[in-house]
Amino acid sequence: MSIKNRVTELFHIEYPIFQGGMAWVATAELAAAVSEAGGLGIIGAGSMNADLLRKEIRRCKEMTSKPFGVNIVMLSPYTDELFDVVCEERVSVVTTGAGNPAPYIKKLKDAGVKVVPVIPAVSLAKRMESYGVDAVVAEGMESGGHIGTLTTLVLVPQVVDAVSIPVIAAGGIADARGVRAVFALGAEGVQVGTRFVASVECKAHPNYKQLIVNAGDRSTVVTGTSLGRPVRCLRNSMTKRLLELEKSGASPDEFENVATGSLKKAFLYGDMHEGSFLAGQISGMIKDIKPVKEIIRELFEDEKVR
Repeated sequence: MSIKNRVTELFHIEYPIFQGGMAWVATAELAAAVSEAGGLGIIGAGSMNADLLRKEIRRCKEMTSKPFGVNIVMLSPYTDELFDVVCEERVSVVTTGAGNPAPYIKKLKDAGVKVVPVIPAVSLAKRMESYGVDAVVAEGMESGGHIGTLTTLVLVPQVVDAVSIPVIAAGGIADARGVRAVFALGAEGVQVGTRFVASVECKAHPNYKQLIVNAGDRSTVVTGTSLGRPVRCLRNSMTKRLLELEKSGASPDEFENVATGSLKKAFLYGDMHEGSFLAGQISGMIKDIKPVKEIIRELFEDEKVR
C-alpha cells in the first residue's frame, strides 16, 4: 500500500521512510535493500574516506536502480572529499548530522542532490530552512547514537509548526503505531534506524542484532552527557567503563581514547566488552530479525497514514 505525500513525491519513493545513516551499519547492502523495498536507503559515510564511500555508492548502484542517499557527519575529517564524491556520483540525497552543511548546499544543489539535515531543535530547523534545504529530519533523544535533549513527541510538532518544508520524524519508531503517531504530530515521513539493524540484510555482527532483540525497555544508556557528547547505546561493559570515566572527571580526550574504535568492534566483531552497540530506546519493542521488505510492509500495513 503506497502513500503519496510531499516526501514520497520529492524523493521519488513509494513509502515515506528513510533508513538511518548509521556509521558502519548502513552499508550498501542495507541501503539497497531499503530502496528496493520502496523506502530511501542511506549509506552511512561516518566511518569512510572518499575512496571507500565511492566504492560503497557504486556497489549500491549495482544492487538497485532506485534512489538512495548518503549520510555525512560534519565532524568527519574527510567532509570536503565526501561531498565531492556525492556530487560526482550524482547521489539522490544527502542527510547530514553533527554540524552545519550550509557551505556545501549550493554545490549539492547544483549537482542535483537533495539536502536533508538531521536536527535536534527548532532553532536549527528554522536555520536549515533559511539555507534552502529540501526537508529536515527531526530526531528525538530516543534515537540511538548521537542525540539531543528533546523527545520525539515534543520536538516534531514544534518543528512542523516552525517550518514549511517537509518534516521527517526520527526516534522511537519501530512499528505502524509509531508511524501513525508521528504523522498525527504533523510529520510527513519517518526515519528508522534501530529496527533496520535487526534486519536480515544488515551486515552487523549477529551479537549486535541479538542484543537488540533481547533488549528491554531500559536496556539503553546515554554516555558522554557531561562532556557535551551524548550518545545512546545498549548497556554493556564498555558503557559502564565510559560512565565511570565521566564520574571520575576524565577529560574529553581521555574519554575519546577509550571510545574510539568501539563501534567498529561492535559492528564487525560483536565484541561484547569493548564494543559500543548504538541503538535506540525502541530496542525493547523489537523481538525478531526480519527482511527489510517485511519490516517496511509492517510499518505501513495498517490503515493508510496521511
